[in-house]
Amino acid sequence: MREISALEARRCALHASGFRPRGRAAVGPAALRRVLDQLGVVQIDSVNVLCRSHYLPFFARLGPYDPARLDGFANRAPRRMVEYWAHEASYVPPDVHRLLRWRMARVAEDAWGGVRSIAHERPELLPVVLGFLAEQGPATAREVERALAGPSDRPRDHWGWNWSGVKRALEHLFFAGEISSAGRNAHFERRYDVVERVLPREVLDAPDPEPADAVRELVLRAARACGVATEPSLRDWFRLRPEPVRTALDELVEAGELEPVRVRGWDSTLRRPAFRVTGTRAPRGRARALLTPFDPLIWHRPRTEELFGAQVRLEFYTPREKRVHGYYVMPFLLGENVVARVDVKSDRSSGPGGGGVLRVLSAWAEPGAPAETAEELAAELGELARFLGLDTIVAEPRGTLPALIPVLREGPFR
Repeated sequence: MREISALEARRCALHASGFRPRGRAAVGPAALRRVLDQLGVVQIDSVNVLCRSHYLPFFARLGPYDPARLDGFANRAPRRMVEYWAHEASYVPPDVHRLLRWRMARVAEDAWGGVRSIAHERPELLPVVLGFLAEQGPATAREVERALAGPSDRPRDHWGWNWSGVKRALEHLFFAGEISSAGRNAHFERRYDVVERVLPREVLDAPDPEPADAVRELVLRAARACGVATEPSLRDWFRLRPEPVRTALDELVEAGELEPVRVRGWDSTLRRPAFRVTGTRAPRGRARALLTPFDPLIWHRPRTEELFGAQVRLEFYTPREKRVHGYYVMPFLLGENVVARVDVKSDRSSGPGGGGVLRVLSAWAEPGAPAETAEELAAELGELARFLGLDTIVAEPRGTLPALIPVLREGPFR
């Protein structure tokens, strides 16, 4: 088995994940689609302290672009990305949606309790909800509830997600692949619709792949997106089960599509190999990017530690008094390393120009961060502010990167 260095593995990962020097031309639909196809899956999350998280992996790789172009991929036919439970709630290309039909068929076993149980508690509700959407077209859960049930259908005895029977039925049909999302409204609510009006015709008409074939293709796509990764990281990409993935890896290695490697310095490879697509390139990395905590490059925390030697945690799920770096913390990737972290939020209610403020609540240098870290980070924060339509950046003196504040004051966002 070939042995490679941790640096070569990191370069493979950055190249495979789509990090390149950014061009000067405006970012068009072809570039957005290229990133989506490279990654195969982009996570959706409700945390909106900066912006909706699915916009940020595209910004990290391409720089500022028009978010309306990406919205059009999901909101208008022919759709270039659709929603499903791929890696948590996610956007995927339509052909990846097809590769997950075996998961849809397992709704009775794999969906979580409230979604699964509605088929037993109120089976008559499923065809009613499906029929309503087929006849009426795209609708949010609230709109379907008003039409079919009214407010009395929603339980009031729990502080959490008090999903009505209609909402549970919608989610059951969504998991089962009988309905999908025709896009989201201004409140980021799904607009449910039957799949016949959402998926492109060529995907609808394609036969269901055998589950083993689908898993093998999903593992191969994960490997292409990862560059180099261990089996747990490849499995995590589409949240697959261990045994089918191990079988798929054996078959892909035997077919010559993947090669096992050992990465010097990765503790996990003392117990298991890593894998990469045969012939994967490892050019020198020249990235400069702020990464959402949900970026595919860093969403599997053991892989982040293997690649960058950095622990990245979702601190907004941590009590305030136990947070280390802040609430919405974005690692800063420069060249081939994570060199800093910033806790950021967008404040659209203030700003001298009326366009709002990008607030940097804290900035932290990583050990060994290069001298140019503050200057490069300030430039990237400026790009982020422009992308978000904010006209001012304000940084607070918290963290281990105080040099960022004077650089920002001297820049175009004083």
